[in-house]
Amino acid sequence: MSAWTKILLSDLHSNKWHSGSYFYRLVGILSPWYRGSWLLQWSEPLGTCLLCLLLILSPFVSTSLIGLLLLAVAAYWVIVTLSQEQPLGITPIHVLVLVYWFIATIATAFSPVKQEAIVGWVKLTLYLVMFALAARVLRSSRLTNWAIATFLLTALVVSAYGIRQQFFGVQQLATWNDPNSPLAHETRVYSYLGNPNLLGGYLLPAIALSIAAVFIWQGWLQKTLALTMVGVNSACLYFTDSRGAWLAMVGLLFVFLLLLRFWWRDYLPYFWRVWLLPLVFGSLAGFLLVAFLTVEPLRLRITSIFAGREDSSNNFRMNVWEAVFKMIRDYPITGIGPGNEAFNKVYPRYMNSRYPALSSYSVLLEHVVEMGYLGLVCFLWLIAVTIDFGIRQLNHLRSAGNRQGFWLMAAIAGMAGLLVQGVFDTVWYRPQISILWWFMLAIVASYYSSFKITDQTDEPDLAIAKQ
Repeated sequence: MSAWTKILLSDLHSNKWHSGSYFYRLVGILSPWYRGSWLLQWSEPLGTCLLCLLLILSPFVSTSLIGLLLLAVAAYWVIVTLSQEQPLGITPIHVLVLVYWFIATIATAFSPVKQEAIVGWVKLTLYLVMFALAARVLRSSRLTNWAIATFLLTALVVSAYGIRQQFFGVQQLATWNDPNSPLAHETRVYSYLGNPNLLGGYLLPAIALSIAAVFIWQGWLQKTLALTMVGVNSACLYFTDSRGAWLAMVGLLFVFLLLLRFWWRDYLPYFWRVWLLPLVFGSLAGFLLVAFLTVEPLRLRITSIFAGREDSSNNFRMNVWEAVFKMIRDYPITGIGPGNEAFNKVYPRYMNSRYPALSSYSVLLEHVVEMGYLGLVCFLWLIAVTIDFGIRQLNHLRSAGNRQGFWLMAAIAGMAGLLVQGVFDTVWYRPQISILWWFMLAIVASYYSSFKITDQTDEPDLAIAKQ
């Protein structure tokens, strides 16, 4: 076995872990209750309903209510895990998520503000348990289809309202544009989420999954709906004027096109195998260049990225990063502990008084601040393992001709988009985006070839026809 294979846990055999784990002995301990309960016979659909409720409500309700829903998800996962005798379906992704949680726990234990760090640790634990439940219930392709369709229909409502704000106007809740810019009074839509950057992050997974729906959903009505979702979500993302979301959209499309090339490579003539990607990327680059030259608001927003401190948003981030680097210097190994409460407690000791902040404005820096370099290394390791796992499972689906692979491609591309945006922003840590990040990760983890169930029955209107 090569060192790279070991690092990526490519040859992980969960049955060995099952036999040696004390924790796994608790799985199924309440199985007599499960066998005698009529309600728990529907545990997977019920879990999906709970997940769908979370996806439906998260853009519209307060973070407190989202927390209560996550708590309900966690309680349900515990009940199902202790009562069912089915295998947990441990994948390399699950292992790295568990390591990630352990490092967050260590960071909490060594935090200089333990009380605040515990609050952040509880929130992170709830997200990870949501991932565990989602990865379990989404093993059924039928339930995967319903969960994704639920999210896409919710995102369509969010996007439609955002577009309405663009055409009818909406009060700007903060100074989101540089006051000295020609775009100072331009409208930036935020829909129900209250922040254009947050809305942009929310729409990235929706765009990726709606593109996949174009390939998966059957019938002209379903495909028309999917194409409408792609157009409406993309238009709303553009109207956010979020530079990070725009760059993330480019990264998302780049990854999706690479995966599509991988999917169809054996069916393409030699000419198209060689020239398809150069022609597609060249056309996309040409389109973006024309848009840059002809659309003044787009050109001004893009050029502001390179304005350095002359742009107020750039200047604000740079001043926050200076304070963040000082925090990292003092807490390099385990950080200050997870969560924005811990950050808000420690950051004022280092900040410039004119630049208060709720986060470090970079997912990578935030990991170092909260969990030290240990946390950053584990996070990057998790991403590498997820990509490797996803590509291997995509290869199995491609060989079987199973169109479910498009959901997998969308999940990987959506994660790529969120990561690109996260380089210069931390909306990733808001509950609406964190839920989607772990949902994307759960979709990838659910495609474990030993556990994924492909239903053979007829699908409902918004689900795919199985192959």
